[in-house]
Amino acid sequence: MRKFLLSMLFLTLGIAICFGQQRKPEETEVWEPVPPVVTPGPWHQPPSDAVVLFDGKDLNAWESVNGKGQAPWMVMEGYVMVKPGSGSIQTKASFGSCQLHIEWKTPIDTAGLYSQERGNSGVFLQSRYEVQVLDNYRNRTYSNGQAGSIYKQAIPQVNACLPPGDWQTYDIFYNAPQFDGGGKLTKPAYITVVHNGVLVQNHTEIKGNTQYIGDPAYTAHGDAPLQLQDHHNFMAFRNIWIRKIQD
Repeated sequence: MRKFLLSMLFLTLGIAICFGQQRKPEETEVWEPVPPVVTPGPWHQPPSDAVVLFDGKDLNAWESVNGKGQAPWMVMEGYVMVKPGSGSIQTKASFGSCQLHIEWKTPIDTAGLYSQERGNSGVFLQSRYEVQVLDNYRNRTYSNGQAGSIYKQAIPQVNACLPPGDWQTYDIFYNAPQFDGGGKLTKPAYITVVHNGVLVQNHTEIKGNTQYIGDPAYTAHGDAPLQLQDHHNFMAFRNIWIRKIQD
């Protein structure tokens, strides 16, 4: 019996090897389509296929959210400063799924300021989904409203904030929501956020428009501008670029 079982085992292995040898490695090679060539930029600089939204020189790619006129913020030496009370700004172009790089800096003077009063702004994808910008360096606030949160929806995994006055980075990877012909949601939006090189949102589902009051909900839409929020704080931004990506 033992010899019989060993014979059957060797026969089975032989058959498996025989059939395996009939296939060639080329059968599982895929040559088309050929990915386009993209030249990476230096650290945090735009790659060759990026749309540069702000390079430190002007706000030609931006307009005011209020009235759709010229963007009212102040261009300084290589960065743009929020002009408190002038209103938010948005890109003239519209975007959907994207990779976004943006750098921001909160004011050094924090005397008497705490929670949501310190360096408050926001990055709004498709004009409605906010990644919170806030000075949370030794500054406690509600967890789903601190830097790196999807505002009032998703708490960041960690607090990666640098001290006030230091330049900070967001690298955002965003998949836009999808809707059918009747406006029904068929796939929610997802977002990954890297704050100062640290992962704080990992393929997080966005539950709908970010709301200050009330619960999030989706309304059907297409591509829309990127917005930066005027929250009546002196905030600075620089080195903003975006890449359209496939879902």
